[in-house]
Amino acid sequence: MALFAHLRAGRAVERGGRLLDDGKLDEAAACYRQAAELAPQWSVPWFNLGLVYKFQRRWGESLTCNKRAVELNASDEGARWNLGLAATAVGDWRTARAVWRNIGLQFPDEDGFVDCKMGLVPVRLDPAGVGEVVWCHRLDPARAQIDNVPLPESKRRYHDILLHDGEARGERLLRGQKVPVFNELAVLQPSEYATFKVEVRAPRFDDELDELPKLLFARELAVEDWTANVRRLCNACSEGSPGKHEHDRDADRWRRFGIAARDEAAVRDALEAWRAVHDGRIFDGLERVL
Repeated sequence: MALFAHLRAGRAVERGGRLLDDGKLDEAAACYRQAAELAPQWSVPWFNLGLVYKFQRRWGESLTCNKRAVELNASDEGARWNLGLAATAVGDWRTARAVWRNIGLQFPDEDGFVDCKMGLVPVRLDPAGVGEVVWCHRLDPARAQIDNVPLPESKRRYHDILLHDGEARGERLLRGQKVPVFNELAVLQPSEYATFKVEVRAPRFDDELDELPKLLFARELAVEDWTANVRRLCNACSEGSPGKHEHDRDADRWRRFGIAARDEAAVRDALEAWRAVHDGRIFDGLERVL
């Protein structure tokens, strides 16, 4: 009888896999729930159900399912990782700490904002939409804080804290070394910074314009040269290794900067100071875009 139930559970998992591949998440979840009822001591249906809930951003349910999968099969690395993600998403720091320590990370015995100083990591924002890749300060295996000033289309801001996946989707170069790109899963903590856009008239990319970011940084404002630094990549390049292949490089005579600040007046004061030094250089269209 038990063998027959397990066979039926196996067929339900197979059906769930086909439905999952087709993007039919609710139907796939129903198959995995049926399999878990038929073979409650089998870890696979629990892992797959937790995976569906992860895709649906139903973090509490994903946490429950992955916890059960790990209880049944402690060697399941995927279930352990997704358990850590779900625990981080819901703020269950006790579970998250246990997971990350289990994989060898010295995770502090603290809740909330913990910085394990794991270096820089590229994260793809809004993977199903704009898909902009930005550099982030990695706080722990699942969280990263944005270090760039993202384009307004991404709806993300400098210093947003993100939950990101653990599966690499492409790579970028950091100091000559390849590093994996991870997809954003959620914004855990929105930033207090606003994003401003300014356009500066420039006959060429000259030293005077290169001094503008230095001045803004000196005033503790984050800045991104959206004209010189942003690369337009096709999806294949973005999720692979871009190398020197670029798409749609902007080469007009206006140079666009994204600036992150808590106060517009601070941005305007900095721009006026730069213009005064450089003989009235033109800047136009200072605008809060996010």
